[in-house]
Amino acid sequence: MSDHPSRVLVLNSGSSSVKYQLFDMTDHSRLAAGLVERIGEKGARLTHTPADGERREVTDAPLADHAAALKAAARELAADGYGLDDPELAAIGHRVVHGGKRFTEPTVIDDAVIAEIERLVPVAPLHNPANLTGIRTALELNPRVPQVAVFDTAFHTTMPEHAARYALDIATADAHRVRRYGFHGTSHAYVSRRTAELLGKDVADVNVIVLHLGNGASASAVAGGRCVDTSMGLTPLEGLVMGTRSGDIDPAVIFHLSRVAGMSVDEIDDLLNKRSGLVGLCGDNDLREITRRMAEGDDAARLAFEIYTYRLKKYIGAYYAVLGRVDAIAFTAGVGENAANVRAAAVDGLVGFGVVVDEKLNTTPGSEPRFISPQYASVAVAVVPTDEELEIATQAFALVSP
Repeated sequence: MSDHPSRVLVLNSGSSSVKYQLFDMTDHSRLAAGLVERIGEKGARLTHTPADGERREVTDAPLADHAAALKAAARELAADGYGLDDPELAAIGHRVVHGGKRFTEPTVIDDAVIAEIERLVPVAPLHNPANLTGIRTALELNPRVPQVAVFDTAFHTTMPEHAARYALDIATADAHRVRRYGFHGTSHAYVSRRTAELLGKDVADVNVIVLHLGNGASASAVAGGRCVDTSMGLTPLEGLVMGTRSGDIDPAVIFHLSRVAGMSVDEIDDLLNKRSGLVGLCGDNDLREITRRMAEGDDAARLAFEIYTYRLKKYIGAYYAVLGRVDAIAFTAGVGENAANVRAAAVDGLVGFGVVVDEKLNTTPGSEPRFISPQYASVAVAVVPTDEELEIATQAFALVSP
Protein backbone atom coordinates (compact mmCIF):
# COMPACT_ATOMS: atom_id res chain seq x y z
CA MET A 1 0.00 0.00 0.00
CA SER A 2 1.26 3.51 -0.82
CA ASP A 3 1.65 6.25 1.77
CA HIS A 4 -1.56 7.87 0.53
CA PRO A 5 -4.54 6.22 -1.23
CA SER A 6 -4.35 6.94 -4.96
CA ARG A 7 -7.47 5.40 -6.51
CA VAL A 8 -10.67 7.21 -7.40
CA LEU A 9 -13.94 5.59 -8.44
CA VAL A 10 -16.10 7.78 -10.67
CA LEU A 11 -19.86 7.19 -10.73
CA ASN A 12 -22.27 8.66 -13.25
CA SER A 13 -25.79 7.69 -12.22
CA GLY A 14 -28.49 8.25 -14.80
CA SER A 15 -32.21 7.60 -14.58
CA SER A 16 -31.86 3.95 -15.67
CA SER A 17 -28.10 3.43 -15.90
CA VAL A 18 -24.88 3.71 -13.95
CA LYS A 19 -21.49 4.24 -15.58
CA TYR A 20 -18.35 3.76 -13.52
CA GLN A 21 -14.61 3.98 -13.97
CA LEU A 22 -11.79 3.32 -11.51
CA PHE A 23 -8.57 5.32 -11.90
CA ASP A 24 -5.10 5.12 -10.41
CA MET A 25 -4.25 8.79 -10.05
CA THR A 26 -0.50 8.19 -9.82
CA ASP A 27 -0.47 7.83 -13.60
CA HIS A 28 -4.15 8.48 -14.55
CA SER A 29 -4.49 4.90 -15.74
CA ARG A 30 -7.89 3.16 -15.89
CA LEU A 31 -8.03 0.06 -13.74
CA ALA A 32 -11.60 -0.90 -14.66
CA ALA A 33 -14.74 0.46 -16.25
CA GLY A 34 -18.33 -0.62 -16.47
CA LEU A 35 -21.91 0.17 -17.40
CA VAL A 36 -25.15 -1.01 -15.83
CA GLU A 37 -28.03 -0.56 -18.28
CA ARG A 38 -31.83 -0.71 -18.06
CA ILE A 39 -31.91 -0.73 -14.27
CA GLY A 40 -35.28 -1.97 -13.02
CA GLU A 41 -36.27 -3.22 -16.47
CA LYS A 42 -36.37 -6.57 -18.19
CA GLY A 43 -33.04 -7.19 -19.89
CA ALA A 44 -30.97 -5.24 -17.36
CA ARG A 45 -27.28 -6.03 -17.62
CA LEU A 46 -23.89 -5.06 -16.30
CA THR A 47 -20.90 -4.88 -18.61
CA HIS A 48 -17.55 -4.79 -16.79
CA THR A 49 -14.16 -4.29 -18.41
CA PRO A 50 -10.94 -4.60 -16.38
CA ALA A 51 -7.90 -2.84 -17.83
CA ASP A 52 -5.94 -6.07 -18.23
CA GLY A 53 -8.72 -8.56 -18.90
CA GLU A 54 -11.63 -9.47 -21.10
CA ARG A 55 -14.97 -7.73 -20.94
CA ARG A 56 -17.61 -9.70 -19.08
CA GLU A 57 -21.38 -9.33 -18.96
CA VAL A 58 -23.61 -9.99 -15.97
CA THR A 59 -27.26 -10.56 -16.75
CA ASP A 60 -28.30 -12.93 -13.94
CA ALA A 61 -27.77 -10.55 -11.00
CA PRO A 62 -30.84 -8.74 -9.62
CA LEU A 63 -30.64 -5.15 -10.94
CA ALA A 64 -33.99 -3.90 -9.70
CA ASP A 65 -32.75 -0.49 -8.58
CA HIS A 66 -29.63 1.69 -8.33
CA ALA A 67 -28.64 0.16 -5.01
CA ALA A 68 -28.62 -3.32 -6.55
CA ALA A 69 -26.77 -2.00 -9.61
CA LEU A 70 -24.02 -0.40 -7.55
CA LYS A 71 -23.68 -3.49 -5.38
CA ALA A 72 -23.29 -5.59 -8.50
CA ALA A 73 -20.65 -3.19 -9.81
CA ALA A 74 -18.87 -3.35 -6.45
CA ARG A 75 -18.79 -7.15 -6.70
CA GLU A 76 -17.21 -7.00 -10.14
CA LEU A 77 -14.61 -4.51 -8.95
CA ALA A 78 -13.88 -6.73 -5.91
CA ALA A 79 -13.38 -9.72 -8.22
CA ASP A 80 -10.55 -7.75 -9.83
CA GLY A 81 -9.09 -6.84 -6.43
CA TYR A 82 -10.60 -3.35 -6.29
CA GLY A 83 -13.42 -3.62 -3.75
CA LEU A 84 -15.05 -0.54 -2.28
CA ASP A 85 -13.36 -1.41 1.02
CA ASP A 86 -9.95 -1.18 -0.68
CA PRO A 87 -7.66 1.00 1.51
CA GLU A 88 -6.20 2.41 -1.73
CA LEU A 89 -9.56 4.04 -2.56
CA ALA A 90 -9.06 7.75 -1.93
CA ALA A 91 -12.48 9.00 -3.04
CA ILE A 92 -15.66 8.31 -4.96
CA GLY A 93 -16.40 11.09 -7.43
CA HIS A 94 -19.99 11.68 -8.52
CA ARG A 95 -21.15 13.50 -11.61
CA VAL A 96 -23.96 15.84 -10.53
CA VAL A 97 -25.68 17.69 -13.35
CA HIS A 98 -27.00 20.79 -11.60
CA GLY A 99 -25.22 22.72 -8.84
CA GLY A 100 -26.99 26.04 -9.24
CA LYS A 101 -25.10 29.19 -8.21
CA ARG A 102 -23.84 27.76 -4.93
CA PHE A 103 -21.55 24.99 -6.15
CA THR A 104 -18.73 26.54 -8.15
CA GLU A 105 -16.16 23.81 -7.55
CA PRO A 106 -15.89 20.15 -6.50
CA THR A 107 -17.41 19.62 -3.07
CA VAL A 108 -17.09 16.92 -0.42
CA ILE A 109 -20.57 15.53 0.11
CA ASP A 110 -22.32 15.84 3.47
CA ASP A 111 -25.96 16.14 4.55
CA ALA A 112 -26.08 19.86 3.73
CA VAL A 113 -24.73 19.25 0.20
CA ILE A 114 -27.26 16.48 -0.38
CA ALA A 115 -30.05 18.79 0.79
CA GLU A 116 -28.96 21.51 -1.64
CA ILE A 117 -28.71 19.09 -4.58
CA GLU A 118 -32.24 17.97 -3.69
CA ARG A 119 -33.42 21.58 -3.55
CA LEU A 120 -32.24 21.97 -7.14
CA VAL A 121 -34.34 19.05 -8.42
CA PRO A 122 -37.02 21.39 -9.91
CA VAL A 123 -34.43 22.81 -12.34
CA ALA A 124 -32.98 19.37 -13.17
CA PRO A 125 -35.85 16.92 -12.68
CA LEU A 126 -34.43 14.23 -14.96
CA HIS A 127 -30.87 14.29 -13.67
CA ASN A 128 -30.42 15.38 -10.05
CA PRO A 129 -32.71 12.67 -8.57
CA ALA A 130 -30.67 9.94 -10.29
CA ASN A 131 -27.42 11.56 -9.19
CA LEU A 132 -28.72 11.66 -5.60
CA THR A 133 -29.62 7.97 -5.74
CA GLY A 134 -26.06 7.14 -6.73
CA ILE A 135 -24.66 9.30 -3.94
CA ARG A 136 -26.88 7.79 -1.25
CA THR A 137 -26.19 4.24 -2.37
CA ALA A 138 -22.42 4.79 -2.45
CA LEU A 139 -22.59 6.29 1.04
CA GLU A 140 -24.39 3.18 2.25
CA LEU A 141 -21.82 0.90 0.65
CA ASN A 142 -18.84 2.76 2.08
CA PRO A 143 -19.58 5.65 4.47
CA ARG A 144 -15.89 6.04 5.35
CA VAL A 145 -14.43 6.99 1.97
CA PRO A 146 -14.82 10.68 0.97
CA GLN A 147 -17.58 11.24 -1.57
CA VAL A 148 -17.08 14.21 -3.91
CA ALA A 149 -19.67 15.91 -6.10
CA VAL A 150 -18.38 17.36 -9.37
CA PHE A 151 -21.01 19.57 -10.98
CA ASP A 152 -21.73 19.93 -14.71
CA THR A 153 -22.66 23.55 -14.10
CA ALA A 154 -19.60 24.55 -12.04
CA PHE A 155 -17.29 25.44 -14.93
CA HIS A 156 -19.88 27.89 -16.25
CA THR A 157 -20.30 29.85 -12.99
CA THR A 158 -17.56 32.21 -14.19
CA MET A 159 -19.94 33.64 -16.80
CA PRO A 160 -20.47 37.37 -16.23
CA GLU A 161 -23.96 38.44 -15.24
CA HIS A 162 -24.63 39.96 -18.67
CA ALA A 163 -24.16 36.49 -20.16
CA ALA A 164 -25.87 34.49 -17.41
CA ARG A 165 -28.99 36.65 -17.05
CA TYR A 166 -32.10 36.42 -19.16
CA ALA A 167 -33.91 39.69 -19.88
CA LEU A 168 -36.72 38.78 -17.48
CA ASP A 169 -38.17 40.71 -14.58
CA ILE A 170 -35.33 40.40 -12.08
CA ALA A 171 -37.53 39.79 -9.04
CA THR A 172 -39.35 36.92 -10.75
CA ALA A 173 -36.14 35.44 -12.10
CA ASP A 174 -34.40 35.57 -8.73
CA ALA A 175 -37.38 34.18 -6.85
CA HIS A 176 -37.39 31.08 -9.06
CA ARG A 177 -33.64 30.79 -9.80
CA VAL A 178 -34.16 31.46 -13.52
CA ARG A 179 -30.82 32.13 -15.18
CA ARG A 180 -28.40 30.46 -17.57
CA TYR A 181 -26.37 27.74 -15.85
CA GLY A 182 -24.87 25.72 -18.72
CA PHE A 183 -24.01 22.02 -18.75
CA HIS A 184 -21.29 19.60 -19.95
CA GLY A 185 -18.97 21.71 -17.79
CA THR A 186 -16.51 18.92 -16.96
CA SER A 187 -16.07 18.26 -20.68
CA HIS A 188 -15.63 21.94 -21.55
CA ALA A 189 -13.08 22.33 -18.74
CA TYR A 190 -11.10 19.27 -19.81
CA VAL A 191 -11.15 20.03 -23.54
CA SER A 192 -10.24 23.71 -23.19
CA ARG A 193 -7.24 22.77 -21.04
CA ARG A 194 -6.16 19.95 -23.40
CA THR A 195 -6.47 22.32 -26.36
CA ALA A 196 -4.09 24.77 -24.70
CA GLU A 197 -1.64 21.90 -24.17
CA LEU A 198 -1.98 20.94 -27.84
CA LEU A 199 -1.11 24.53 -28.78
CA GLY A 200 1.88 24.42 -26.43
CA LYS A 201 0.59 27.38 -24.43
CA ASP A 202 -0.53 28.10 -20.89
CA VAL A 203 -4.31 27.82 -20.58
CA ALA A 204 -4.40 31.37 -19.18
CA ASP A 205 -3.14 32.68 -22.52
CA VAL A 206 -5.58 30.82 -24.78
CA ASN A 207 -9.08 31.64 -26.03
CA VAL A 208 -11.01 28.57 -27.20
CA ILE A 209 -14.44 27.83 -28.63
CA VAL A 210 -15.36 24.32 -27.48
CA LEU A 211 -18.04 22.39 -29.36
CA HIS A 212 -19.24 19.37 -27.35
CA LEU A 213 -21.33 17.46 -29.89
CA GLY A 214 -23.05 14.29 -28.80
CA ASN A 215 -26.74 13.42 -28.62
CA GLY A 216 -26.77 16.40 -26.28
CA ALA A 217 -24.70 19.29 -27.62
CA SER A 218 -23.32 22.54 -26.30
CA ALA A 219 -20.83 25.26 -27.20
CA SER A 220 -18.74 27.42 -24.92
CA ALA A 221 -16.52 30.46 -25.20
CA VAL A 222 -13.51 30.02 -22.89
CA ALA A 223 -11.14 32.92 -22.27
CA GLY A 224 -7.95 32.09 -20.40
CA GLY A 225 -9.43 28.93 -18.92
CA ARG A 226 -12.64 30.64 -17.73
CA CYS A 227 -16.03 30.18 -19.34
CA VAL A 228 -17.50 33.50 -20.46
CA ASP A 229 -20.53 32.12 -22.30
CA THR A 230 -22.18 28.80 -23.11
CA SER A 231 -25.11 27.73 -25.23
CA MET A 232 -27.20 25.72 -22.75
CA GLY A 233 -29.22 27.70 -20.25
CA LEU A 234 -31.55 27.07 -17.32
CA THR A 235 -31.85 23.53 -18.68
CA PRO A 236 -29.99 21.55 -21.37
CA LEU A 237 -32.72 22.45 -23.90
CA GLU A 238 -31.32 25.81 -25.00
CA GLY A 239 -28.71 26.31 -27.69
CA LEU A 240 -27.56 23.97 -30.45
CA VAL A 241 -29.76 21.56 -32.38
CA MET A 242 -29.38 18.16 -30.68
CA GLY A 243 -30.37 14.57 -31.21
CA THR A 244 -33.88 14.95 -29.80
CA ARG A 245 -33.86 18.53 -28.40
CA SER A 246 -34.86 21.59 -30.39
CA GLY A 247 -32.25 23.98 -29.04
CA ASP A 248 -33.00 27.69 -29.48
CA ILE A 249 -36.62 28.43 -30.28
CA ASP A 250 -39.00 31.39 -30.08
CA PRO A 251 -40.63 31.08 -26.61
CA ALA A 252 -43.94 32.06 -28.18
CA VAL A 253 -44.00 28.69 -29.97
CA ILE A 254 -44.97 27.22 -26.59
CA PHE A 255 -47.94 29.58 -26.23
CA HIS A 256 -48.93 29.01 -29.84
CA LEU A 257 -48.98 25.23 -29.44
CA SER A 258 -50.97 25.55 -26.24
CA ARG A 259 -53.58 27.85 -27.74
CA VAL A 260 -53.84 26.50 -31.29
CA ALA A 261 -52.97 22.81 -30.87
CA GLY A 262 -54.40 22.43 -27.37
CA MET A 263 -51.17 20.84 -26.12
CA SER A 264 -50.47 20.70 -22.39
CA VAL A 265 -47.25 21.92 -20.80
CA ASP A 266 -46.11 18.31 -20.35
CA GLU A 267 -46.85 17.50 -23.99
CA ILE A 268 -44.88 20.51 -25.20
CA ASP A 269 -42.03 19.62 -22.83
CA ASP A 270 -41.97 16.12 -24.31
CA LEU A 271 -42.07 17.53 -27.85
CA LEU A 272 -39.14 19.93 -27.35
CA ASN A 273 -36.94 17.53 -25.38
CA LYS A 274 -37.69 14.12 -26.90
CA ARG A 275 -39.31 14.57 -30.33
CA SER A 276 -37.44 17.53 -31.81
CA GLY A 277 -33.89 18.18 -32.96
CA LEU A 278 -32.58 15.77 -35.58
CA VAL A 279 -35.11 13.05 -34.78
CA GLY A 280 -37.97 15.50 -35.19
CA LEU A 281 -36.62 16.81 -38.47
CA CYS A 282 -35.88 13.52 -40.21
CA GLY A 283 -36.70 10.62 -37.88
CA ASP A 284 -33.07 9.81 -37.03
CA ASN A 285 -30.75 11.22 -34.37
CA ASP A 286 -27.67 9.27 -35.46
CA LEU A 287 -25.45 11.40 -37.73
CA ARG A 288 -24.03 8.25 -39.32
CA GLU A 289 -27.49 7.21 -40.49
CA ILE A 290 -28.31 10.75 -41.57
CA THR A 291 -25.08 10.86 -43.61
CA ARG A 292 -25.96 7.54 -45.25
CA ARG A 293 -29.42 8.82 -46.13
CA MET A 294 -28.01 12.05 -47.57
CA ALA A 295 -25.73 10.02 -49.85
CA GLU A 296 -28.86 8.30 -51.16
CA GLY A 297 -30.49 11.64 -51.93
CA ASP A 298 -32.80 11.88 -48.90
CA ASP A 299 -34.00 15.50 -48.75
CA ALA A 300 -35.26 15.31 -45.15
CA ALA A 301 -31.90 14.03 -43.94
CA ARG A 302 -30.06 16.76 -45.84
CA LEU A 303 -32.28 19.50 -44.43
CA ALA A 304 -31.75 18.17 -40.88
CA PHE A 305 -27.98 18.16 -41.44
CA GLU A 306 -28.04 21.69 -42.81
CA ILE A 307 -30.12 23.03 -39.91
CA TYR A 308 -27.80 21.28 -37.43
CA THR A 309 -24.57 22.63 -38.91
CA TYR A 310 -26.02 26.10 -39.61
CA ARG A 311 -26.78 26.49 -35.90
CA LEU A 312 -23.21 25.42 -35.11
CA LYS A 313 -21.82 28.03 -37.48
CA LYS A 314 -23.95 30.76 -35.90
CA TYR A 315 -22.59 29.95 -32.45
CA ILE A 316 -19.01 29.88 -33.71
CA GLY A 317 -19.51 33.37 -35.14
CA ALA A 318 -21.21 34.64 -31.99
CA TYR A 319 -18.49 33.33 -29.70
CA TYR A 320 -15.77 34.69 -31.98
CA ALA A 321 -17.36 38.11 -31.40
CA VAL A 322 -17.61 37.49 -27.63
CA LEU A 323 -13.96 36.47 -27.31
CA GLY A 324 -12.53 39.02 -29.72
CA ARG A 325 -9.54 36.76 -30.38
CA VAL A 326 -9.83 33.03 -30.96
CA ASP A 327 -6.78 30.78 -30.80
CA ALA A 328 -8.59 27.50 -31.45
CA ILE A 329 -11.91 25.82 -32.11
CA ALA A 330 -12.09 22.37 -30.52
CA PHE A 331 -14.56 19.67 -31.55
CA THR A 332 -15.28 16.94 -29.01
CA ALA A 333 -17.70 14.17 -27.91
CA GLY A 334 -19.19 11.46 -30.13
CA VAL A 335 -20.21 13.58 -33.11
CA GLY A 336 -17.49 16.18 -32.73
CA GLU A 337 -14.76 13.54 -32.60
CA ASN A 338 -16.02 11.31 -35.40
CA ALA A 339 -18.16 13.23 -37.92
CA ALA A 340 -15.74 14.87 -40.34
CA ASN A 341 -18.62 16.15 -42.48
CA VAL A 342 -20.13 18.00 -39.51
CA ARG A 343 -16.79 19.64 -38.71
CA ALA A 344 -16.26 20.69 -42.32
CA ALA A 345 -19.77 22.11 -42.70
CA ALA A 346 -19.63 23.98 -39.37
CA VAL A 347 -16.60 26.05 -40.43
CA ASP A 348 -17.34 26.25 -44.16
CA GLY A 349 -17.26 29.87 -45.33
CA LEU A 350 -15.36 31.14 -42.28
CA VAL A 351 -12.02 31.52 -44.04
CA GLY A 352 -12.36 35.30 -43.64
CA PHE A 353 -12.13 34.71 -39.88
CA GLY A 354 -8.98 32.62 -40.31
CA VAL A 355 -10.95 29.40 -39.81
CA VAL A 356 -10.39 26.57 -42.29
CA VAL A 357 -9.90 22.81 -42.18
CA ASP A 358 -7.59 20.64 -44.26
CA GLU A 359 -9.67 17.97 -46.00
CA LYS A 360 -7.10 15.20 -45.59
CA LEU A 361 -6.40 15.98 -41.93
CA ASN A 362 -10.13 16.27 -41.22
CA THR A 363 -11.06 12.94 -42.78
CA THR A 364 -8.14 10.94 -41.33
CA PRO A 365 -9.39 9.06 -38.25
CA GLY A 366 -7.51 9.36 -34.97
CA SER A 367 -7.98 8.82 -31.27
CA GLU A 368 -5.51 11.43 -29.99
CA PRO A 369 -5.89 15.23 -29.81
CA ARG A 370 -4.93 16.60 -33.20
CA PHE A 371 -5.14 19.60 -35.49
CA ILE A 372 -7.31 19.40 -38.61
CA SER A 373 -6.46 22.89 -39.85
CA PRO A 374 -3.52 23.74 -42.13
CA GLN A 375 -0.44 25.36 -40.58
CA TYR A 376 -1.16 28.71 -42.24
CA ALA A 377 -4.58 29.09 -40.58
CA SER A 378 -4.66 31.88 -38.00
CA VAL A 379 -7.22 29.96 -35.91
CA ALA A 380 -6.36 26.36 -35.12
CA VAL A 381 -9.16 23.83 -35.55
CA ALA A 382 -8.70 20.71 -33.43
CA VAL A 383 -10.33 17.43 -32.53
CA VAL A 384 -9.83 16.84 -28.81
CA PRO A 385 -11.40 13.66 -27.40
CA THR A 386 -13.14 14.43 -24.14
CA ASP A 387 -12.67 12.48 -20.93
CA GLU A 388 -15.27 13.63 -18.43
CA GLU A 389 -14.62 10.70 -16.10
CA LEU A 390 -10.90 11.48 -15.85
CA GLU A 391 -11.74 15.14 -15.24
CA ILE A 392 -14.08 14.17 -12.40
CA ALA A 393 -11.43 11.85 -10.96
CA THR A 394 -8.77 14.56 -11.21
CA GLN A 395 -10.93 17.16 -9.47
CA ALA A 396 -12.06 14.74 -6.77
CA PHE A 397 -8.52 13.53 -6.07
CA ALA A 398 -7.16 17.08 -5.87
CA LEU A 399 -9.83 17.92 -3.29
CA VAL A 400 -9.13 15.01 -0.93
CA SER A 401 -5.37 14.67 -1.36
CA PRO A 402 -3.22 15.73 1.62
